[in-house]
Amino acid sequence: MPDQIRMGIIGASPTVGWAHRAHLPAVAAATGFELTGACTTRMETAEESARQYGARMAFDDYHKMLAHPEIDAAAVVLRVPTHYDITKDVINAGKHVFTEWPLGKTTDEARELAALAREKGVRAIVGLQSRAAPAVMHMKELVDAGYVGQILSCSLRQIGGGVLTRDSGRTWQRDVELGANTLTISAGHSIDALRFVAGDIVRVSAQVTTQVPQWHETDTDKMVDVTSPDSILVNATLDNGAVASIHVSSIPYAGSGMTMEIYGTKGTLKATSGGSANVGGLLLEGAQGGNDLTEIEIPAHHTYVSEEMPKGAPFNVGQMYDQFGKGIRGEESSYPDFDTAVELHVLLDAIRRSSDEGRTIDVSAS
Repeated sequence: MPDQIRMGIIGASPTVGWAHRAHLPAVAAATGFELTGACTTRMETAEESARQYGARMAFDDYHKMLAHPEIDAAAVVLRVPTHYDITKDVINAGKHVFTEWPLGKTTDEARELAALAREKGVRAIVGLQSRAAPAVMHMKELVDAGYVGQILSCSLRQIGGGVLTRDSGRTWQRDVELGANTLTISAGHSIDALRFVAGDIVRVSAQVTTQVPQWHETDTDKMVDVTSPDSILVNATLDNGAVASIHVSSIPYAGSGMTMEIYGTKGTLKATSGGSANVGGLLLEGAQGGNDLTEIEIPAHHTYVSEEMPKGAPFNVGQMYDQFGKGIRGEESSYPDFDTAVELHVLLDAIRRSSDEGRTIDVSAS
């Protein structure tokens, strides 16, 4: 392995999307990585991305990038329906892989990719970057150290904006079968943060609904039918016996962000954000005994990246790249791998099944 891990980004749009917002600036600023290849479906955009972020090579065919001897690892930062085939190609090319969440359209796709990564012996990380947010990591550290005592109950609420209108480049998300919706993405990220901090969810009773059954497609001025859910309510039981209440919705206007609370026999922890846990910017508060909630300072040891890492969307992704790089080099590291992704896929399946069947579901049986 060279001193710098030579990274290629598949889906490296220079103007739109999660690669532009997070992965490209994160890799460009990450210690131990070189942004070597930028790949899009058109050479002009690939070259523009390479120019903006300093990649040495541009590709309009990801197969050519994967075949290049100077690419050590690749990130798959594309629409969810493409994750399975492209991630499979990355693994079969013998490259380490960072695939955005959700890992696949279905749990079966995720299971197959996890098994293939183990078989081929490559490092595989999934973009559940809430686990790399310093405030979330410290929240877990405090819970593990007994700050709240025995966990009794948890509350998770995340309300985001924007379900009445989309341009045609985003209305594909209306189809639940394509795997990118409020349940899989918004709820997936926030529920993963909760289970990371408080413990695995073993039983769920859920209501998953589509409150807005049509979207206005702004550039075509058409109304399009929606099957993707936009509101998720879950009553859950954790493996430690605690109960949890979860409400995640995408609403038309003025979303209030995320609040995650852990209540125990000794104290309370509360994390809040105007956005979501995976993007960052969380305020952590705590109280023990009869005291009021006060802000808790986040220790420096939860920050892995340098001061050069941009704040906002790139920060937690940069944190993930730090741990990914350590894993590739065989150093001690901690990051959500494809097996972690499969666990979350299974949990979301249980939530969906509980809603469909109108009954409580044991997650292990889903």
